[in-house]
Amino acid sequence: MLSRILWLWLAFLGSATAAELAFDFSAVPARQIPPGFTNLVAGKGKPGDWRVITDEFPSALPALNEKTPTMTQRSVLGQFSIEVTDEHFPILLYDREPFTDFTLTTKFKLVDGVVEQMAGIVFRLQDEKNFYVIRASGLGNNVRFYKMVAGLRSAPLGPELPVPRGVWHELKIECQGNRIHAWLNGQEAIPTLTDTSFAAGKIGFWTKSDAISYFTDTKITYIPRETLAQVLVRDTVAKNPRLVGLKIYLCDENGEPRVAASKDAKEVGAAGGDAEKQAIAGGKIFYGKGRDTVAVVQPLRDRNGEPIAAVRVTMKSFTGQTEQSALQRALPIVKGMQSRVRNLAELKD
Repeated sequence: MLSRILWLWLAFLGSATAAELAFDFSAVPARQIPPGFTNLVAGKGKPGDWRVITDEFPSALPALNEKTPTMTQRSVLGQFSIEVTDEHFPILLYDREPFTDFTLTTKFKLVDGVVEQMAGIVFRLQDEKNFYVIRASGLGNNVRFYKMVAGLRSAPLGPELPVPRGVWHELKIECQGNRIHAWLNGQEAIPTLTDTSFAAGKIGFWTKSDAISYFTDTKITYIPRETLAQVLVRDTVAKNPRLVGLKIYLCDENGEPRVAASKDAKEVGAAGGDAEKQAIAGGKIFYGKGRDTVAVVQPLRDRNGEPIAAVRVTMKSFTGQTEQSALQRALPIVKGMQSRVRNLAELKD
């Protein structure tokens, strides 16, 4: 479970379900990239040198007297590449989920750089050649928005604002439909603008050229996109309300099964076990019995009959419950879900 590194909670806001994703680097070993992130580069040159380090950060506790420390130690994400190529944009991309509408806040600090001192956020990223970015420049003392489409940069938009090096700043970005809005340290930096190039995409940290920059306290509030896996679980539970549990597992980038959809939303992202792994890899079926429940793990197959996911069906047991009867109860549930799936990519979307 990634709960110490990335945590996700769901809360009801009116009729919609909003989620908050926060990046906590305190459990990441020093000098490593956090799990769930991919190191990319836009433009020219090699990918950046991203790693977690410890740095001083203003204490959140009020000072009781003049001897009370005003700074505390915090795990932060840093970019340390000093490649001086002009069109060199290191990106550390959160690769687990795309976002449509969201509000993002992050703290950043410009640490060093001879050619550039910049830090920013890429969003609605499709690939290294197609994305939006909002970034702050210490040498230029400005905040700019621009987009990259097919590898070509648009004209930058944004005001002149002081962005001193060596202190922490807060960047806030709102993206709703085709409207984009941003603030620096609570002051409006990018007045609401409209652009229809990208409707959804991934989010990541961004720097330029030889800029050494730190990031921390990053939070994203958003309306989650419902994947087909989540739709299948929701619809199946509605038709079978007596099910104790229902989960779909997909393999992550390391080939390990994780919960992609569940009757209990808090379980999404949890690691699976050998049963789920073997169901996906070899199409095997597993049966387990608890005190009052039985569970069946079966492969979910695509239209070609190849296993692409695992489904764990948990049901109440009854007197005389056998493995065969449990399999017979679970089979139509999995078959009903499977009839709506053509391939793995569709299941994830």
